Order: sequence, then structure tokens, then C-alpha cells
Amino acid sequence: MPATKPETIDWISNLRLIALYAVIILHCSSPLLGDYGKVPMADWWSADFLNALTRFAVPAFVMITGALLLPREYEIGSFLKKRLSRVVIPFIFWSLVYVWYSWYNEEITFGGDVWADIRQVLHLLKTGSAYHLWYVYMLIGLYFFIPVIGKFVRNASEKELVYFLAVWFGVMLITQPYLMRYNPSVDMHYFAGFAGYLVFGYYLANKDFNVKHLRLWMLLLFLCSIALIAIGSRLLIAYPIYPGTMFYEPVNPAVLLLSGSAFMLAKLTVPKVPPVITRARDFAGKYNYGIYLAHALVLYFLDDLFGISYKLGIPILSIPLTALICFLISLLLVWIINKIPFGKWVSG
Repeated sequence: MPATKPETIDWISNLRLIALYAVIILHCSSPLLGDYGKVPMADWWSADFLNALTRFAVPAFVMITGALLLPREYEIGSFLKKRLSRVVIPFIFWSLVYVWYSWYNEEITFGGDVWADIRQVLHLLKTGSAYHLWYVYMLIGLYFFIPVIGKFVRNASEKELVYFLAVWFGVMLITQPYLMRYNPSVDMHYFAGFAGYLVFGYYLANKDFNVKHLRLWMLLLFLCSIALIAIGSRLLIAYPIYPGTMFYEPVNPAVLLLSGSAFMLAKLTVPKVPPVITRARDFAGKYNYGIYLAHALVLYFLDDLFGISYKLGIPILSIPLTALICFLISLLLVWIINKIPFGKWVSG
């Protein structure tokens, strides 16, 4: 298959920013989801819908990574040095910021034993000092795998790529809680996890689909996937046979369909916008990673200090509004950090 084409950059930039905003919406809606039975059902349904709508975000990030990085040839040492330094240094900085917030919020305490305090910090760095940082641990693992999987996809035929994706989907399906009893003892973990999204993103970005009304079909698939995730999650809460978050999990068939259709909609839809909009998108896009790292801290303080959260009003409106406020403040914060001495190393 051909390498990623230059004209795909615009839609990938659009999708990256939309996915980032979607992640923040998702995190704004999550507290309300956790209050099932304690809040009006209309409010809970609003959060459930917004959560389902935005579940494509993290898989889309991985698919974008696959679309951009897998077509290129790398020297392993230089690739890892370049990529990991960009990811790990800001990650450590923000992880320590969240350790500080945990102390500030009295979730952890430090005593007089310096070594015990250091061990506590190291433990938090090992396991994650904030709920959203799991993504970075996953991304680091993928970076180690990209030079290997990239060699495969660049030399694979379309049939071989489809084979990989079909097995990956089959493994994903058979490891879902509702099908676990049919899961054989054959070890297929080589095809499991987020690595499949790398190949999926590469394949969709470079494949020319000669399908009439493809964008309409993708829109219908996107809407049906939202309904499946939202309604499925509601049923799981009412009849708790399986984990209530099962349909929200990124490596889940419903989220795969949602993510693939969102990716294709972005690819097939490149609206003509004024240059000022494009410049604003590109400006925010430069700080995409930093915004992701910082947004949870901003959400904490928006709620703690100003009461800005889903409780502002009707959740279907207050959640996207809170997310927008968080996005803009996070962008400003990361931009300011970037401007101070050595700030570009830690801002993300």
C-alpha cells in the first residue's frame, strides 16, 4: 500500500484536535456516570450519550500515530531517542505535578522519612499519578513496537494487512466478557491490545475505498455505534452480569466500529474554512500533547475553585461547555509554560 499522502495531513490535524476535545468531554461526563441512581435519569442519559459519542478519541490518537509513523523507515535507536524524549520528559514533569496535587488535596501525605517519601513518589510514577496518564504508558509501549510492526506493514500486501486486522478483531471479540467462555487456551495475545489500532489507522488512511455514498455509510455506522455503546451500557447497569464499563473499553468491538467510522468521516470530510480557523487549529495542535497532560489538573481546579463542572446546568450543554473552558485554559497554561526558560522541554 502507498505511503501516507500529503493531502491527508489536513484531515489528520482536524481529527487530532477533535479527538482531544472529545477526551476532555469524556472526562467531564465520567463523574456523572458514576452517580447512576443518585441523579435524575435524564442527566445520566446525557452523560452516557456524550461518553458514547466521544469513546473514539483514544483509539483515534493511536490510529493517527499508525497512519503517520508506520509508513516511514527508521533507525531504531534514533527513532526511540527522538520519540521517547518528546513523550517521557513532559510526562515525568506532569506526573510530578499530579503527585503535588494529590498532596495538596490531602490524598497522600509525606512524613519525616525521606526515603519513604521518595518510594511513595516512585510508586506513583510507576502506576500513574492521575487517571488519564494510562494513555502515556500505553503509548510508550507502542513506540517500542512501531519499528517492528512498521517493517511488516510497509512490506505486507493488502491481503496480509486484512489478515492481521481480521485476527486482531477476532481476538478482541473472543476476549470480551460475554464470550470469554468460548475463548480457547490458544495463546493469541500477540494480536491483542492497541497495536491493532496502529495497523487499522495505517490501513484506513491509505486504502482507497470505491464505495458509493461511503461518507453516508460511515455516518450511519458512527450513529449506530453510539447507540450500541450508550444503550448497551445502560442495560449492563440495569442487569449487572458483566462489567458496567464493558462497552466503554477502547479495545471493544463497538468502540472499534465507532473509531473506524469517525476516522473515515474525518478522512472524507475536509471542510473549507477561513485561514484564521486553520491557523487556530494549527496553533492548538502544536500543544496537543501538553493539553492532554494538563487538562485533568485544570478540571480539578475548575470544579474545586469555581464550581465549573457538569453541575453548571443541563448536562448535555454544561459538559461540552466545561470541556471547552478546560481546553482553552489548558492551552493557555501549556503555552505560558512553553515560553519560560526550558519550558518547551516539559510543556508537551
